[in-house]
Amino acid sequence: MSHTAPVTPVAEHAAPAAGSSEADPSWIRVKSLEKVYRPARSAPTHALSDIDLNVRRGEFVSVVGPSGCGKTTLLKILAGLIKRTSGEVSIAGRQVDRPIPEVGMVFQAATLLPWRSILDNVMVPAEIQKLDKKKARKRADELLEMVGLGEFQDKYPAELSGGMQQRAGICRALVHDPAVILMDEPFGALDAMTREYMNLELLRIWKENAATIVLVTHSIPEAVFLSDRVVVMSPRPGRIAEILDIDLPRPRELRMMSSDAAGVYVERIRKHFNASVID
Repeated sequence: MSHTAPVTPVAEHAAPAAGSSEADPSWIRVKSLEKVYRPARSAPTHALSDIDLNVRRGEFVSVVGPSGCGKTTLLKILAGLIKRTSGEVSIAGRQVDRPIPEVGMVFQAATLLPWRSILDNVMVPAEIQKLDKKKARKRADELLEMVGLGEFQDKYPAELSGGMQQRAGICRALVHDPAVILMDEPFGALDAMTREYMNLELLRIWKENAATIVLVTHSIPEAVFLSDRVVVMSPRPGRIAEILDIDLPRPRELRMMSSDAAGVYVERIRKHFNASVID
C-alpha cells in the first residue's frame, strides 16, 4: 500500500536500551514453556514447545506465526487466563498462575457489555479490582479523551463504530494503569484505513502510558511497523523460529510500512511461512 500524502509522525518513546539502568530483560520472562491441551474425548494437542522469551520494560514486541501455532495460547498464559503445562512465566518478578493487576488484556473483539455505557464499560476492571472509584473515574475520563471518545462516554456500544468500540476496549485495559498490555489481534476486524489509524493511535497510547506491549497479529507489515522486536513462531507445536530486532527510526510514519527498509524485514519473516498462510 502506498501513501503519497505526508503523515504526521507519532512521537514515541524508545524501549530502554539493553544494558541501561532502566532495561530489565526479565520484566516479562518465559522459560522452557510447554502447553499441551488434553481434552477428555480427543487426542492431546501440543500447542507450545520450549518457548524462551524475555521482554524488556517499555518494549513493544509483536508475535507472528501461522494459524494454530499457539500465539493466542501464549498470550493467554501471560495473562494468567489458562495454565501452562510446564516451564516458568513471570511478569514484574511475579510468577503468573492467575490474572495479576500488572496486566491489561485487549481481545480480538472489543467485547463491550451492550447494556452499559462506554464509560461504565471502561470502569469494569476498576470495579472488579475495587479501586478508588473517584480516581478510576478520573483516569477513565482522561483515557476516553485521549482516544477521542470523550463526547461518546454516555453512548452505548451499538451506537459506536467498530474502531471506536476497539478504542474503548483499549481504554478499559488501561484504566487500572497496567505495566503490561497484551493484545490479541485487536484490529483484525477493522477496514484497512481504520486499522492504519488504530496503528498510529496504539503508538500514541504506548508512548503516553509508558507501558510494555505484547501484540499478536497476523499482519507482518503491521508487526514490523509497530515493534521494537518481532517474534516469529513456527507451525504447531509453536516454537520461536526467530526474533528480529526492528531497526527503524522512531517516531514512525505510516509511509514506513511500505518502505524498502521495512520491506527487508517483512520478506525475511515471510520466508518462514507459505505466503498463503499468513498476511
